[in-house]
Amino acid sequence: MSRRHAAEKREVLPDAKFGDTVLTKFMNNLMVDGKKAVAERIVYNAFDRVEEKLKKSPVEVFHECLDNIKPSVEVRSRRVGGATYQVPVEVRPERREALAIRWLIAAAKKRNENTMEERLAGELMDAVNGRGTAVKKREDTHKMADANKAFSHYRW
Repeated sequence: MSRRHAAEKREVLPDAKFGDTVLTKFMNNLMVDGKKAVAERIVYNAFDRVEEKLKKSPVEVFHECLDNIKPSVEVRSRRVGGATYQVPVEVRPERREALAIRWLIAAAKKRNENTMEERLAGELMDAVNGRGTAVKKREDTHKMADANKAFSHYRW
């Protein structure tokens, strides 16, 4: 990691259908081997399924879903005098979003429906209702931070 200066943040263009930058980041994260059109098709078809089932705007559902997944605290490893402590720290807003996106995609990939569209739609609907693997991941992260609260004085 370079210590000279921090990397500049790249601006992400809003997506074509809904004009949402967070959705573009999500598609970029879902994309494999630079196949953006495939990632877009998967997301838009999953959104159509969600809209069909929940009768709500899919972008609102998506943002609500991400809010249910975003962690507020996480543990970071900190070495103090030969021992490694798991120190709970607040999560920066950009990292919260990135983690939520990553966890949502990972949870969708692990589901056992037939197509990625079905998996993603299922995980989105579960996350909106406060259940599912991605939400469980957040709960586990919070539990871990809570369990290690005793080491919070090692925060830097």
